[in-house]
Amino acid sequence: MGDVVDIIISNSDGKPIYEQIAQQIKNQIMSGALTEGQALPSMRLLARELRISVITTKRAYEDLERDGFIETVTGKGSFVAKKNIEFVREECFRRMEEALFKAVDIAKGSGISLEEMTDALTVLYREA
Repeated sequence: MGDVVDIIISNSDGKPIYEQIAQQIKNQIMSGALTEGQALPSMRLLARELRISVITTKRAYEDLERDGFIETVTGKGSFVAKKNIEFVREECFRRMEEALFKAVDIAKGSGISLEEMTDALTVLYREA
């Protein structure tokens, strides 16, 4: 009834379980591990596999649907939505900004200048 989705829940993550599930499914969709039209496990099956409440998986799926990552068809289940290129790009941009905020905090706290940070980012970008 839907393919197995690879999700690991961490109690030390600090994020609510439904957010961890939603983020991991988003990551798998954006990386191509989950493809357009692919069926997701039912909320009950996923809850049973992860040993969590169905309410938690329902919240994760609702968030994913609200954000345009999945579509739910009554009586049939939830499926990976068609990729909206602009939306995927926006999500990637948001994730990049999140990582850069962390890098800026480290740089400022360590006395690393903007110029040094820019140079390091340029080198990393070109080598990747």
